[in-house]
Amino acid sequence: MMTQIHQEPHISAAAERQMHAWAITGELKDRAMRRERENRSARHPIRFVTISREAGANGSEIGRRVGEVLGWRVFDKNLLDCIADRFQLPRIMLDLVDETRSNWVYDVLGTWMDRKLVPHEKFVACLIRVVTAAARGERAVFVGRAAQFLLPRPELLAVRLVASPKYRIQQIREEFGLNESDARRQMHELDVGRQELAQRFFHHDITDPHLYDLVINVERCGKLQAAEEIVAAVAQQPAIVA
Repeated sequence: MMTQIHQEPHISAAAERQMHAWAITGELKDRAMRRERENRSARHPIRFVTISREAGANGSEIGRRVGEVLGWRVFDKNLLDCIADRFQLPRIMLDLVDETRSNWVYDVLGTWMDRKLVPHEKFVACLIRVVTAAARGERAVFVGRAAQFLLPRPELLAVRLVASPKYRIQQIREEFGLNESDARRQMHELDVGRQELAQRFFHHDITDPHLYDLVINVERCGKLQAAEEIVAAVAQQPAIVA
């Protein structure tokens, strides 16, 4: 009995310390939740969706679907038309440098030999100005062309679309009517060109998942669900006040 009596104050003190610790933990959690609510309320409304994609991951099709549902304009390959119109450049020449590997022979000797050729540096400079201008007036979906590095980060939802090589090769075969070998080669060239554009001019590795708010495996969920997930992610953000 005496042992129990001597132990009770220690037990009581330990219990009090534990209860105090729980109270502190609860207070910290409450503070964290309040900060999170404040951060959400202070967040900028989403005005742009940028879609980075692996070759053959249906980025253009999914981007068009997202734009249709949201009622936003979609900028994809038509960005080249905007560049051609604004800077009076040959449209066909822009295809040669759009998301392709840089080649110093082309950029230096090629442009010296043929003034109609567009070097990668000039293409990117024009791209920056066109994307920036397009973003001023309206909410929009941008597919590729490193747009996520040109727009205000708080106002965009950055998405990355991926799939297995097998799936992507099959999609490329169906889209372009290629055999498996040529489709595999095109997939590789497109992936490398897109990665190099981001790395050389914007110093980012587009395969890094930490750059994105949402990474979607199109092969697993399908194109329709991928678009729905993007739209749902936009809808979760603060509403835009007209």
